[in-house]
Amino acid sequence: MNSGIGLALPGKVYDILDYKLYAWPGHGVSDNSTYQCLEAEYMMADEYDALIQDPSYFFTATYLPRIFGKLDAFKMLPNFSTMQEMPFVGLNVIPFGMPLVQAAYKALFEAGEEALKWAGAVGAFGNEMAALGFPGGSGGFSKVPFDVIGDTLRGTRGIMIDIYRQPNKVIEAMEALTPLMINMGISATQTSGNPLVMIPLHKGADGFLSDEQFKKFYWPCFKKLLMGLIEEGCVPLPFVEGSYNTRLEVIQDIPKGSSYWTFDTTDMARAKKIMGKVACIGGNVPTDLLAVGTPQQVKDCVKNLIDTCAEGGGYIVANGVAADEVKPENLKMMIDFTKEYGVYK
Repeated sequence: MNSGIGLALPGKVYDILDYKLYAWPGHGVSDNSTYQCLEAEYMMADEYDALIQDPSYFFTATYLPRIFGKLDAFKMLPNFSTMQEMPFVGLNVIPFGMPLVQAAYKALFEAGEEALKWAGAVGAFGNEMAALGFPGGSGGFSKVPFDVIGDTLRGTRGIMIDIYRQPNKVIEAMEALTPLMINMGISATQTSGNPLVMIPLHKGADGFLSDEQFKKFYWPCFKKLLMGLIEEGCVPLPFVEGSYNTRLEVIQDIPKGSSYWTFDTTDMARAKKIMGKVACIGGNVPTDLLAVGTPQQVKDCVKNLIDTCAEGGGYIVANGVAADEVKPENLKMMIDFTKEYGVYK
């Protein structure tokens, strides 16, 4: 499989929209650096009810104006659910006659043209790789509701305070977001024709939440997301960033043979013993080893992982996290030695 070049993101699109949520190469970080999230409270602590009552309208009229400078006028947009009968149409379309709102849509149209150019290049690369025998690694993307709130709405600090000060609101909001996250994954796979749905896991790792907090706040909606995708024929691909050593017994409660999990720093012997019973697993060649180690060290690491995890099948050699600035000879060793040694007899 190949992950494509989808993460070579369209910087000009972000320039056009005045994107505030991230820094990207040439815009806040050096040309040779990866993009960086700029955490802030883009949703206030007293706005949970607005998110719960109508998540789509909250994202449109509250969240987007805060993270895109050129979409500030979206604060004026009506809630289209009120346009039910003739008397309500006139008032609701008034904002679309305002110059600021029209300018916001023009910025979106310009960004859309650039995005189409980017998508064409990404798609062409994907087709070329598939023709060479390397199918796409995932066909869709989604997120765990806790991470939706904790990553880019309330931020890490905000959600960690909220689970103590207003835990029920956090849970209600996650439940409201879950159907949106399920549909997000399903719709992308229907477009791409690839059933794999990538789900990066951020704030469920060991050390972010206690075991009790993980079971209360993170896992319930995460499991609903997994089941919703599985029931629609998708194959969830949770990308377990950090360590999940204290979570393995919990997350094994899923249908057998329905998902593929890649691990970063989790103990792979335990992952194989527990998760290997119900899912395909992958990982966890350290990216720092690929970046600063030697080919022999990479070879030794891959051999140990295959010896530990390959018995009975269901293991894919993979790097733990994104292979950013790794030595080409080390990446080549990981691939070549896997082909040589990781062959089922």
